Amino acid sequence: MQRKHSNTPSRSRVLVLVDESNVGSSVRSAGRGLDWLKLRDFLAGPGTGRDLIEMVVYAGLPPATPVWQEERDKKNKFVQWLRSNGFMVVTKDGSPAEEGHYKANVDVMMAIDALELSIEMRPDVVILVTGDADFAYLAIKLRRHGIRVEVASVAQNLGNMLKASANHVIDLAGLFRTFEMIKVQEAAAAGTRSPAQLSAGGNRRRRPRFRLRSPRNGPSQT
Repeated sequence: MQRKHSNTPSRSRVLVLVDESNVGSSVRSAGRGLDWLKLRDFLAGPGTGRDLIEMVVYAGLPPATPVWQEERDKKNKFVQWLRSNGFMVVTKDGSPAEEGHYKANVDVMMAIDALELSIEMRPDVVILVTGDADFAYLAIKLRRHGIRVEVASVAQNLGNMLKASANHVIDLAGLFRTFEMIKVQEAAAAGTRSPAQLSAGGNRRRRPRFRLRSPRNGPSQT
């Protein structure tokens, strides 16, 4: 008996990896608050014709020291919200830097996971949500394994080497314009810097900029 061939095109299986600090800095520089649910739907939601395997968010935590405890608690609350909405979250403890700053570089963790998860999950597409040019070689390595690599960022924060290494670039500028503006009162209460200062990057000892929204149905976390 001959097997019937389906005329229905197969849906691409997508793995999304997010550099939280990088994308957060980009959206704040536009004076907006980051809507994580909209970001997920934009990249691999039902309307994209793709199936989301996982959306993994890499986030640095303030140092585990008494002086940073309040900010650490707030960041952990944000991490818990992400997990409760179907995101897989990988965290790294930061270390104190110059006054008012901390360092929590997640690049190495994200690069290693990208290779390991791609081997284990076999995605058709990997979307790197970052503009950091340090991920250029990762994009090339993934493409050598036959995986399509897309980079999601805004033009002013996208490194040329990363842009040249990917199969496709997703411009997030239009999506960012649909996010809510950061209110002046909220920014003042949180001690938030101006968009120009925020675009300079770096982790500050400030109130984390995230918005808790009503939970929606999202992919289950394994």
